[in-house]
Amino acid sequence: MDQLAVARQSFDRHNWTECYLTLSAADARTPLDADDLQRLASVAHLLGREPESLDAWTRAYGALAEAGAAPRAARCAFWLAFQLFNAGEHARGGGWLTRAQRLVEGLDCGDRGYVLCAAAHQTLAMGDPAGAYAMFGEAMELGERFGERTLYALATLGRGQAAVVLGRTDEAMGLLDEVMVTVTADEVAPVIAGLAYCAVIIVCQETFDLRRANEWTNALSQWCEVQPDVVAYRGLCLVHRAEVMQLHGAWSDALAEAGRAAERLSDPPRQEAVGMALYVLAELHRLRGEWPEAEDLYRQANRSGRHPQPGLALLRLAEGRVDAATSGIKRALDEAASPLDRAKLLPAAVEVLLAAGDLQAASSAADELTAIAEQLDRPYLTTVAAHSTGAVLLAEGNGRAALTELRTACSGWQELQAPYGVGRARVLLALACRAAGDEEGCEFELDAARDCFEQLGAAPDLARLPVVAAGPQCGLTAREVEVLALLATGATNRAIATELVISEKTVARHVSNIFAKLDLSSRAGATAYAYEHGLA
Repeated sequence: MDQLAVARQSFDRHNWTECYLTLSAADARTPLDADDLQRLASVAHLLGREPESLDAWTRAYGALAEAGAAPRAARCAFWLAFQLFNAGEHARGGGWLTRAQRLVEGLDCGDRGYVLCAAAHQTLAMGDPAGAYAMFGEAMELGERFGERTLYALATLGRGQAAVVLGRTDEAMGLLDEVMVTVTADEVAPVIAGLAYCAVIIVCQETFDLRRANEWTNALSQWCEVQPDVVAYRGLCLVHRAEVMQLHGAWSDALAEAGRAAERLSDPPRQEAVGMALYVLAELHRLRGEWPEAEDLYRQANRSGRHPQPGLALLRLAEGRVDAATSGIKRALDEAASPLDRAKLLPAAVEVLLAAGDLQAASSAADELTAIAEQLDRPYLTTVAAHSTGAVLLAEGNGRAALTELRTACSGWQELQAPYGVGRARVLLALACRAAGDEEGCEFELDAARDCFEQLGAAPDLARLPVVAAGPQCGLTAREVEVLALLATGATNRAIATELVISEKTVARHVSNIFAKLDLSSRAGATAYAYEHGLA
């Protein structure tokens, strides 16, 4: 059997390395024809050999254009534009897209559908989701009519992404599920299969559909395992796996996986997804109390294009820099326009604003989060909204109402198999039990929370538990307990602000909240209360 026959069989078996080596060797002896050049271009891309892939596509384009096969040449130009856009080379990609559009202008063929998809993605990026949605629909029709399954899947994927931007989430999920049926059945080109896995997972995460995100992440992992030499998409696969591991409490495994993802996505450099991996690493270090490492990684993620919020605000809060946390999360919210973007920030905003003593703003943020959760009807969002609402009710002194919300949140976290969420909800449940006069219930919830945090290695949360356990029976927040303890030493608001690295204005808000919750009118009364309850 000659080399080309071996290479073609290797391509059909998805043995990408053998195919690449065999085709390269054959090409070195006798230049490949257009069909084999396209195979070479595809496998080179999957193996992470982008320069070789682009060279093969360019040569295939030249051969087809010279032969007068304009539609097929246009498809090669599409793949060149596709890969160049993904590499961030928008000028070169735009040039190839323009060439492809000129070649299929006025033609009724499947190749025009590929060009339409590329143009539709540009239209979507320019802020016209309705226009992109229509263009993807036209490409879907061409794919169906000409029996082009890869084109149909690519166009359906794009239409689903446009539907998300248009706020038609249920329709989008239906479209994306349809794409994944064709992908898992191995009915599309491998390059599009990898792209579809990653794009669908990202959309699921963006819309808080964690069930689908977990399902497709597992499928992507299996897809990569049966093709061990694939480089393209493997880094993103590791990022998604790390995010799933983080949610499910396997933090050490998640750190290793995210580290491998960051390494893979850094070679070649300037890959946009590297910021995602760095942000996951930063989050894990923050949760474990490794704050200098977390700050450095948030900075690296920001340089790579991943906004460091809300993680950075939560880091500042953990460090006691409440003012920095407040200004950071407020700025991020001001820049977030869509409900989906705001929903990613609002839980952290509630936590930060409560620590700052701004109950009104925290309550507004929790109400907005609840409204978004009701609209999207996603278990994760419903759980986070109940958690945030319970925290606000507790801070307002309404312990009994808080209990209802927090039990809903605790059950939701358990169903999501998210132990860190369970632990944090149990801490708030303990305070709500105490506010309702149930000291034994408070003790039970704190014991359960301690078990969660110990198993996870959540050092900062473990360190805060003694403060919560010694707290008064009035629903004071952990920060308010700290302020009360310092106030009882005779410290002024300025001295307390210096000690806790917050502003005097924030201290004054905390003192006012303490007086209101404890029904006190003076610092002397607050000092007496602190000594009576073992807080001084």
